[in-house]
Amino acid sequence: MEMDRMDENDWKYHEEGNKSLVVCHVQHCRVLRLLKYPAEDSENPPQTAEQAFRQIQNIVDFTSNVMSRLLGDKFVHSGEVVRLPLEFVRQLSIKIQHQRPAWRCDKVMDIYSGCALCLPNLTTPTQYQPTATPPICIEIKPKWGFLPSSKHVSRDIKTRVCRYCMHQHYKVANGKWKRRSLYCPLDLFSGNRQRMHFAIRHLIEEPQNNFKVFKGGQCIYSSKEGSEGSPDMNALLHHLRPYFLRGNNRVNGHMTAKAVLNDFIQVLVNALLSPAGGDGGPLTHRAPEGRSFCEASLFSNERVRHGSQGLPSSSVLSRILQTQMLDALDIEGLYPLYCRVEQHLQDFPKDRTRLQIDGPYDQNFLENVQKSSMEDDGSVEYAAAKVHQYRIAMTAKDCSIMAALVPSVKEEDDDEGNPGCPLGSCNSGTSGSGPPEPPSCSL
Repeated sequence: MEMDRMDENDWKYHEEGNKSLVVCHVQHCRVLRLLKYPAEDSENPPQTAEQAFRQIQNIVDFTSNVMSRLLGDKFVHSGEVVRLPLEFVRQLSIKIQHQRPAWRCDKVMDIYSGCALCLPNLTTPTQYQPTATPPICIEIKPKWGFLPSSKHVSRDIKTRVCRYCMHQHYKVANGKWKRRSLYCPLDLFSGNRQRMHFAIRHLIEEPQNNFKVFKGGQCIYSSKEGSEGSPDMNALLHHLRPYFLRGNNRVNGHMTAKAVLNDFIQVLVNALLSPAGGDGGPLTHRAPEGRSFCEASLFSNERVRHGSQGLPSSSVLSRILQTQMLDALDIEGLYPLYCRVEQHLQDFPKDRTRLQIDGPYDQNFLENVQKSSMEDDGSVEYAAAKVHQYRIAMTAKDCSIMAALVPSVKEEDDDEGNPGCPLGSCNSGTSGSGPPEPPSCSL
């Protein structure tokens, strides 16, 4: 991209979260992630351009030197900080404003710093040879994959029912969603194929913000908060059918909707269990100490006890789970340590640098976090290390996995004239920062 020739008409609104807004280029496989501020700060930005640049650079450093090392460098893409013309940013903000969800407009896009994070658009993977049928990209937000077992947990229910399932009741009661999702993260992270199949099916039936499907870069399946109806699964299966016509479940040359759905889920399960991981750094593998199933899951406990389980250690799900489990204290055990750090910094503000509160997020930072003592010696160093571990774990608890279903070029050529094409490969990686070249699981 030529930064001095940026045109707001080349970009369109893609999505946004609590802290940032994302736009994507209409032709090139690139997205820009821009910071957001509270609306009351729209006339008086809370930080300078250099501070904004450093904030985004910290995100890049944290991704490349911490998350990439833990999750595997082939699963993560760090992006780069770019400086944009201010007039382009201001015109872009005006252009996309009407496309933003009303409930997100309590914050405004940063139009003062001209800084953004540039990343590949993972909804339109370009590392494959072009085919007549575009790749299908699936985004899964798996959420928390274990139950806390910390001695600091004060309510027994937290050790029996996962956070996601509890929040479902809360969100429905508050009107954020009309229906409760029956998806349970513990089923997905179990490594048991039946439980994973069960979990993904419920994700598809009630996707909320945790399951989206893109075709040619366009979102073709998702849910919107507060919507009355369920997403059209038949429409999704219509899009998917050509990718699975070589399946064994065809009836008179056609696949039933049930067969398409089952094949689609099986492909995702295979990709998530694929042992072909990236080159991750040292990560101590430990099994969750608490229960391995959630009492709110509708998957039969009898089937859980008799089914084998366990994730391949180099699979993307295993690496995400191990990183999540850096949170060994739960928020109830962590909060007093956070207060210890906060009080210390009020008394000794210059120690922010020594404790690496604001970075730099380099190899030394990760090593200090990983070798943190298990026993609290009362020091601020111990407390700061646990806070850092918690921050890393929370990043893994809210990451996305992007899986690309790509038609096989060879078999598509062999089937010239056939309206369908067989599935060639399925790839997975994590996003927010996603994979440039994730490992392939050929089918």
